[in-house]
Amino acid sequence: MTSHPYYPLGVEIKDYQPNDRPLLELVGYFSLGLAGIIGIIFATALYTRPSMPRGDRLSILWFALSGILHCFFEGYFVVNHQRMGPSQDLLGQLWKEYAKSDSRYLIADPFVVSIEAITVVVWGPLSLLVAFLTTIQHPLKHPLRIIVCVAHLYGDSLYYATSLFDHYVNGIPYSRPEALYFWVYYVFMNFIWIVVPAGLLYSSVRTVSRALQTFDQVSEQKKAD
Repeated sequence: MTSHPYYPLGVEIKDYQPNDRPLLELVGYFSLGLAGIIGIIFATALYTRPSMPRGDRLSILWFALSGILHCFFEGYFVVNHQRMGPSQDLLGQLWKEYAKSDSRYLIADPFVVSIEAITVVVWGPLSLLVAFLTTIQHPLKHPLRIIVCVAHLYGDSLYYATSLFDHYVNGIPYSRPEALYFWVYYVFMNFIWIVVPAGLLYSSVRTVSRALQTFDQVSEQKKAD
């Protein structure tokens, strides 16, 4: 059996090959490419609506980031989930690095493949659509933003719940115990997709609630007249 650094100890990873590039190089190239794509999207949004408020700018950045990661980075995993072990291209090696915090990404785990496929096909494109609708001030941005944020909260909660259940109930750890892999990769990097969507969800629900309240008041006034 080929030795590897993943947990649980002894898990079989088909045709596994260790990464041949240093972590900083992988992260550096990926970050530059991601920043370039998001920069183009954000510059286009500012050119389209130069006077947009700060909240809309941050929302566009967030949904552009989410959409790109969902469609391309996670899309890579969905397409290649059966051959992640030997993958040596940039995205493959990044996934193998992240998998030190969750080896399910290297063994074609049914839950991970399924939830990632839904994310790629549905939530990625919708995230990019929300960024576009925010740019043009379309009223549908808030209903769709609510849907996407709830999906992120639900998906992330299931992701945590399934792995932690196996860890603490079934005694099957998927993450290495080092702080970098468990606390930074697994906990922190995924927790971002709970904190930010929760804030955006609260903002959109409050906006829609106020709009409906105003509509009801106007309707009542018209009836009174």
